[in-house]
Parts: sequence; C-alpha cells; structure tokens
Amino acid sequence: MAASNDLAHWRGQIFTRLLQVVLLLGIVTAIPSALLAAREAIWSIVAIDLLAIAWIAALWHWRAASYQWRVGQFLAIAFIVGVGLLLKIGPISQIYMMVIPVLAALLLGMQPALWGLALTSLTIFALGLHPDVALQLRGVPDSPVLRALIIALNYLFIAAVLTLSCAFLLRHLEHALASLQASALSLEHSGVALSALNAELRLTATAVARLNDMVMIAEVAEHPPGTHAAPATRIIFVNDAFERSSGYARADVLGRSLLFQQGPDTDAGELARIAAAMAGAQAVRAELLNYHRTGTAYWVEAELVPFTDDTGRQTHWVAVEREIGERKKSEADIHRLAFYDVLTGLPNRRLLMDRIAHLLAAAPRDPSISALMFIDLDHFKHINDARGHATGDALLRMAAERLAQLMRKADTVARLGGDEFVVLLTHLTDDADSAARTAAQVAEKIRSAIARDFDIGAQSYHCSASIGVTLLPKAGQQAHDLLREADIAMYRAKAEGRNGIAFFEAAMQAGVERRLTLERALARALDDGELCMHVQPQVDRHGRVTGAELLMRWPQADGTQVSPHVFIPIAEESGLIVRLGHWALHEACRAATRLAQAGQPIALSVNVSPAQFRQPDFAARVQAALAQHGTPATALILELTEGLLIDQRDASLARMRELAAMGIRFSIDDFGTGYSSLAYLTSMPLYELKIDKRFIDDTPRDARDTAIVQAILAMARHLGLRVVAEGVETVEQANFLIAHDCDGLQGYLYAHPMPLDALIAWLAQHQA
Repeated sequence: MAASNDLAHWRGQIFTRLLQVVLLLGIVTAIPSALLAAREAIWSIVAIDLLAIAWIAALWHWRAASYQWRVGQFLAIAFIVGVGLLLKIGPISQIYMMVIPVLAALLLGMQPALWGLALTSLTIFALGLHPDVALQLRGVPDSPVLRALIIALNYLFIAAVLTLSCAFLLRHLEHALASLQASALSLEHSGVALSALNAELRLTATAVARLNDMVMIAEVAEHPPGTHAAPATRIIFVNDAFERSSGYARADVLGRSLLFQQGPDTDAGELARIAAAMAGAQAVRAELLNYHRTGTAYWVEAELVPFTDDTGRQTHWVAVEREIGERKKSEADIHRLAFYDVLTGLPNRRLLMDRIAHLLAAAPRDPSISALMFIDLDHFKHINDARGHATGDALLRMAAERLAQLMRKADTVARLGGDEFVVLLTHLTDDADSAARTAAQVAEKIRSAIARDFDIGAQSYHCSASIGVTLLPKAGQQAHDLLREADIAMYRAKAEGRNGIAFFEAAMQAGVERRLTLERALARALDDGELCMHVQPQVDRHGRVTGAELLMRWPQADGTQVSPHVFIPIAEESGLIVRLGHWALHEACRAATRLAQAGQPIALSVNVSPAQFRQPDFAARVQAALAQHGTPATALILELTEGLLIDQRDASLARMRELAAMGIRFSIDDFGTGYSSLAYLTSMPLYELKIDKRFIDDTPRDARDTAIVQAILAMARHLGLRVVAEGVETVEQANFLIAHDCDGLQGYLYAHPMPLDALIAWLAQHQA
C-alpha cells in the first residue's frame, strides 16, 4: 500500500509538471497558431487552440479537484484537439491522438491506457470513413473502408507499442518501488531492532560491569581436536566487582588464564574436578580459595559455564564468582563449636568419638595397636573453688597446651569437660607388649608435665593427674566401650593414691558392672522399703546409756547383708545419697519418738552426707520431719564430716546456726581424718567430736595413735566439747579412755548394732 501511494505521488508530480509544460508550450505555440489560423480565417482552429489553452489553465488552477478527474479532463482536451486537427488538417494530426493512450498509461495505469488506445483507434477508423478527411494511400485500392482500416491498424500498432511499453515500464517500476519500499521498511525495522539490541547490549554490559558478583569472560584457544585436556582460556573481560575484590586492574588480567588466581592452599582436588568438567564442556560449580593481588587468600563460590557456536565448537567460558568469606567463617565457627572445646580449643567428645570410630573401622586392614588415655586432674576442684573459675580456666588451658605439645600430629588430645582430658595414641606398634610400654612412657611424660607447677598471675599452683590407659582395638568394642575402660582405669589410679597410671584389666570391668548392679538394686531397695536402721548404744564411763547412733543396714533375701562401706559410696557417686539421707532423717525422728514413748528418751545420732546438707531446703526438711513425727529437736544429733565444714564454710556455718536455733546438736564424725585446720572448732556451734575407730584400734599399744587420742580429748575439754570414741572393743581400750575422761564409748564391747525393738528391750534389761 505504501508503494502504491509513492507511485501515485510520483504520477501526481509528473502530471503537475506536465500541465505546467503544456500550458507554457501551449501559450508559446497555440497563440501563434491561432493568429495564423485567424489570418487565414480558420476560426475553428482558433477556437480549439484558445479553448484548449483556457481549459488547461483551468485544470492547472483547480488543484483541489481529484487527480483522476483532472487527468481525465486533460486527456479529453487532447482528444478534442486531436479530433479537431484530424478534421481540419488531416491524417498527420493523428500524432495528437497517440498522446491519449501514452499519457493514460503514464498517468493512470494499464487499464485506462487500453481504453484510451481503443478509443483513439476507433476514432481514427471512423474519421477515415468521413468524406471530409482525405486519406490517400499510394498503391491501395480506392476503398474508404480499407484505407481507414489500414491507417487505424498502423496507428494501433505504433500507439500500442508506445502505450504498452509505458504501461509495462510503469508496472515494473511500481513493483520495484514496492520492493524498494518493503526493503526500506525492513531496513527500518531492522534498524529499530538493531538499535534496541544495541541498547540492550549496552544495558547488559553496564549491568554486568556493575554486578556485585565477579564476572570473567574468557575465549577458548584453539587446541587439537580429540584432546581430553581442559581447553586453554584467555580472559577478554572482567567487571568492576572483580577489580574490587581481586585487586587486579582489568588491563592486568586480559589474556591470562581463567584460573590464574589459585595458590598453594587451593584445593587441588577441586581444581582437578573443574579441569575435567571444562575438558568435557560441562558447567561446573566449586568453592575455591583465590588469592588477592596482595597475596591474601579469600574464599569464592565459582560457577563456570561454557558457550558454543552454531557448529558446537567451544568459543567462550563465563565465570561468575561471589565472595563467601563470611559464610566460610560461619561454617568454621559452627564446626569449631560442634567439634572443639571452647575453652581450650582441643577436640571435644564428639570429635574424639568420631576419630576412635574411624580408627576402629580401619582396624581389619591395619594390625597396629593404639592406646586411649583418660586423664583427670587431681583435686582440681579445690583450686577452682578457692581461687575462682578464672584461675581454674587458666590452669585448664595451660594443661591442654602441655598435653598438646607432647603429642604427635597423628594423635588426638581432647577435653571431655571439667578437668577430664583424653589422649588417643594411634598406630603405636603391632605388638601388644610394645604398645603397652610405649603408652606407659607417654603416660609418664603426661603425668610429669602436669605435675610441674602452673604459674597463673603472681602465684604458682600444683596439680597432679590420674591416668587410665586401655589398648585398642578389641573385638566387638565400640568407641564408648573403650572410653569407659580408660575411665575405669583412671578411677583405679585415683583409688591407688592419685598422681599415678593404671592400665585397664578385665577385673576392673567386673567391679564396675557389680557397682552398677548394686546401684540399680539400691534404688529399688529404697523404693520398696527394703533398707532398715540398726541402733548402737553409747555409754559413759559408768556404763550408763547416754545416746545411740543409727546405722543403715541392707539385708538381702538370702540372709546376708550388703555392707554400708559398699553401698554408701555407691549412693554418693550415683546421687542416691540425698534420698537415702532424707529417709534416714525420718527414721531417726521415728526412732526417737518411739524411744520416748517407751520411756527411754535418749539422744540419737544420725549421719548427714555433704550432698544432703548442702541442699537449699535441708533445714526446712529437718523441721518438717521433726513436726511430722512429733520429735523434739534436742533428741537428734547430726553427724557431719570435716570436709563439709571446709569446702563451703560460710554457707555451712549459716545452715548450722539455723538448725542450732531449733535445738539441733552437731557432732564431727571421724574427727582427725580430715585435711583442714582446727580453727573451725571455735567458730561453729558444735556439740561433740567422734574419734575415728582407726585411732582407737591400736590404743593404748601404739604410741602415735595413743598420743592423737590424748590430744583430741585434751583439746575437747578446753573447748567444752563432748567426745565419743567409736570402735571400742577391748577392756584395755575402755579403761584407757575412761582414765582420760572420754565422755562416751561406743563399740562391740558394750553392744552390737541392733534393730530398734531389740534396743528398747536391751535398754530395759540394762537399766533393770
């Protein structure tokens, strides 16, 4: 449609110029012709010329009229002029008639031209038959029809050639213009698209250049076909983020390899994986340690994507990298918290167990023997409580450093918590005896290293270590089994006096299992009321009963009994001692009430464990037990240990005073076996001291024990404290104690421990 409009515009321009030319030429030629015709009195020619000039002038002036109408009028003028000239001048004027189809073809197109050709040909034929038109043809019979037909046909031939030539030329011109217009339109659209594409490319380039992620584009160098190596790359573009993060300027990296930033600590396995992917033209993602221009390492997450051309040949690689230093730091922090001790930086239990498990898993393929050591710092709690946690933490860190310095790289030093450390010595030797000797040597080095004084602040602290050792692997054992064995051996080292080394033996395991069985049985016995209290009376120098001590008994179904020396330590280690102590307190109140009801109101002594005494609600529990059984507070004497009074002196003193205000009296059990100063005797509300049986056993035969007993009795008299001697079994012992004014005597010489009912009967008989 656009091409047709252009041709119409072109025809309009031609018609306008044609009118101007015809008008100008008409004025130049028609006026002289009209003057000549007027001189010859040919007024029809004059009229035709003037009418034609006027008509053409009018057409040139009426530009607002439609193009087809104006062209039609112009052709009508030419037709009238042509007919007039044919009639007046003769056949020579038929050249005017030829203008009509030619101009019609030029100005209107093929179909109007054919109509014009037909019209003019018929007109010439018709005029050829007119008698006034002299048509003379030499050699042609004198026949008007024949002459007219010959002239008309010759005219038609020449006119048709000119007309059709113009028409076909214009048609081809129209097609050419249409094609040209289409090409121009296509070019215009392509130009718009190209501009848009260029704008998009500029936008993309700007966006890529300003991305926070690092972008590198590298072209692939030609390499021989069929090779499987990673293609060589040459960087052709890096964005601003790359320059900021890497420290390299764009000019410094153009032409270099895509992986030029790797260094000595970059994972070689990851680089090999990337090379394999690039060799196969496969996209790959990896985490790499890159190096800054200054040599500083930083972590990136890199994604490399290949690009190929239409033939499938690799042409470029695009690498997009983003810094992940913060993420790596967070991952390292999480890993450190999960697998390492916060205080010392050593591996924790989880990592230790994992390494032992890996060692056991490799045992079928590796015959070498390893060793596991459980290390516990002796009396660390005293330092921690006396000097505070800051000093304790500093000592633990220093101990960890000493342990780590003694170990090989293949070994593991771990901290389980508190003052417990574990050392895993791997691949010592293939021989069990040699491995045991090597482990013993290392354990001795550890013991010696820990035994050196620790300088913290301006003070030195001494600490020793008890070390348990077990060898591995052992058939069917897991990591926790081995750790338990080393732990059992460590407790054997503690039981043997601390600051020593003990190897695990099967007998130890049997002992531990027996203790575990007893612990469970003790809990059931406590729940089922299988425990009971026996009472052992205390007498004065005259043999009068002044009090009694309640002693726990655990009878068995077969008639035997579990010794208190066995189940009391188990209760203390398992935490059952608190429940056991509260039960004993209620039994003491119940027994005191029954004795009073039986007319034998004597004071009863009952042992209180440190764990029980330190309970925040202990005083309230004592008061509740007294109220529940209707027992006066003066009927109870609570026996405490020296260690309790030293470990938490202030808190213990406050609790003792609170209980003393109720009327409760206190006795120090096993006096003389503790580790403390005797200053507490004057600051605490004590009632009596009990001399331990081990001092009485050899008195008065052993001079040292005798001197200790005499000193205790003398000191107690000066402090106004009552003294009871335990374990009196011979008359000689009793006489010595009575001679030295001992207030109370307790032992088999006077009575064995007995049930409460038996005691009531014994008292009645003894006093009769």
